[in-house]
Amino acid sequence: MMSGDLFYIDETTFVPFPPVSSSTPEGIVAVGGNLSPGMLLSAYRQGIFPWFSEGDPLLWWSPDPRCVLFPKEVHISRSMKKVLRRGTFSTSFDTCFHGVIAACRHAPRRGQDGTWITEAMQEAYTKLYELGFAHSIEVWDGERLAGGLYGVSLGNCFFGESMYCSVTNASKVALIQLAEALDRWGFDFLDCQVHSSHLESLGARQIPRDEFMGRLRECLRHETLRGSWAGIPDSSRDPFRDASALS
Repeated sequence: MMSGDLFYIDETTFVPFPPVSSSTPEGIVAVGGNLSPGMLLSAYRQGIFPWFSEGDPLLWWSPDPRCVLFPKEVHISRSMKKVLRRGTFSTSFDTCFHGVIAACRHAPRRGQDGTWITEAMQEAYTKLYELGFAHSIEVWDGERLAGGLYGVSLGNCFFGESMYCSVTNASKVALIQLAEALDRWGFDFLDCQVHSSHLESLGARQIPRDEFMGRLRECLRHETLRGSWAGIPDSSRDPFRDASALS
């Protein structure tokens, strides 16, 4: 349990959470706190992420098992290969973060009444984007934003938060293109948090939480690819390394 009255914590401050091994069977590690940058980044570094609905207390999760996508294992179906070859869509990084997170927030979800991306969550991840830790990949149909996803990058791992599409296949294109880029840049895994059949169809799989935590510790030994990913080179991470980035 954490106090709900914690003051603003900046990105340079580390906040210890309870160990993930103390979570409930569902994966809840802590309740309360706030969504300031230091608390969010501290949570991710400890294998924890926020997930709650409007009007509910702030819940911090670390499920066991954990759903991850290893970039080299991304599955591109025959039909998706045709979509990609057709060139209907183009993609970009960090050129429309605000549009992507707003669309994710308002996208209808099958079997869900409302969204877990509250106004406070949208503001918090927008702040992480401004600080160079959160990123988006946008999928365009001409000049129209057709889909995308956003998440947080630390070390050489990426924590996916949400994805959406307004045009069929656009969210699949976003995840495939992100996975291929992460593979080129030497990332170890893309955290998908919780399993879904959609993610599984794209190559994501569940691993034990202990394995996830071990991989995370190794990933955090690497420098964070902090700052804008717009126009990032395919072959090198070096120009984007920030010596002041947290590791």
